[in-house]
Amino acid sequence: MSTAGKVIKCKAAVLWEQKKPFSIEEVEVAPPKAHEVRIKMVATGICRSDDHVVSGNLLWPLPVILGHEAAGIVESVGEGVTSVKPGDKVIPLFNPQCGQCKVCKHPEGNVCLKSSLQQTQGTLIDGTSRFTCRGKPINHFIHTSTFCQYTVVDEMAVVKIDAASPLEKVCLIGCGFTTGYGSAVKVAKVTQGSTCAVFGLGGVGLSVIMGCKAAGASRIIGVDINKGKFAKAKEVGATECINPQDYNKPIEEVLKELSDGGVDFSFEVIGRLDTMLSALLCCQDSYGVSVIVGVPPDSQNISMNPMLLLTGRIWKGGIFGGFKSKDSVPKLVADFMAKRFSLDPLITNVLPFEKINEGFELLRSGKSIRTVLTF
Repeated sequence: MSTAGKVIKCKAAVLWEQKKPFSIEEVEVAPPKAHEVRIKMVATGICRSDDHVVSGNLLWPLPVILGHEAAGIVESVGEGVTSVKPGDKVIPLFNPQCGQCKVCKHPEGNVCLKSSLQQTQGTLIDGTSRFTCRGKPINHFIHTSTFCQYTVVDEMAVVKIDAASPLEKVCLIGCGFTTGYGSAVKVAKVTQGSTCAVFGLGGVGLSVIMGCKAAGASRIIGVDINKGKFAKAKEVGATECINPQDYNKPIEEVLKELSDGGVDFSFEVIGRLDTMLSALLCCQDSYGVSVIVGVPPDSQNISMNPMLLLTGRIWKGGIFGGFKSKDSVPKLVADFMAKRFSLDPLITNVLPFEKINEGFELLRSGKSIRTVLTF
């Protein structure tokens, strides 16, 4: 029996308040309006950015259905949708691509002006929500809201992918893998034979390492206070790993000594102001490039000596690895299908969707890299 055009009742993980567990609720998901797509979720990853909303590090209107790294199948489409049809395998895009704005038309820009990353907005582009629970509207999260059996997204925030792709793996291309890998190959533009330092060896940090390796870096130094992450980092390409707690001097000094005066490229993949500064300081004074990948705490500032940049260092950041989402996600899925990279090392746990709170505990305790929830 077709559900097109009808309200769907299904299960979702709703966050009612900060610092509280998710509540599995029955929600009503309205049909898509014009230029919108309703997706049946198949798999969704648990990303640190979702947890930043739970902890209050990232402010978002509540109650909300979080989740943004996922893959699913189109259930129905609204009027005027041309890029996908019911039955298509798709990845929702937290960093959409409208194709029309100044940023989308710029060859290097990728944070679309219609994106809620530009302004916090707990709705679809028309300013309304498609989710209702206990009679109340529930906020959307960065165009995606994938912690739900069905979600509605704007057409600019979804892209069709290879029909043969395993959704429980390629869901990582919706955020973590692409963010890390692109930070190395596209944002930093890591060069052959270079030395790189990666701060933070979670799923995104490991993906940075994979990108550095693919770009031909000869030394890749992993930095983390959790030594349990070192073996996996080496498996995906780190040449050595160090723990800042093993030294009685600042980690940037340790890295400068290890790299004969500073690394060529450094990446901060944690989201802490102190490590962002350490990553900048450890790169070579005259030509080092430091990239901010981790999401910083809300409304906090960093103070640094501009002389660090005057000598020639470059300090930059990137959302979604600098990739234009609609253009790049299908190509990355095709690369995965062609075995140009593996996502298996990143997925440490697969749990049923109902065990979402357990999945977040694995993330917070450092016991998992990526937990994928299946529906």
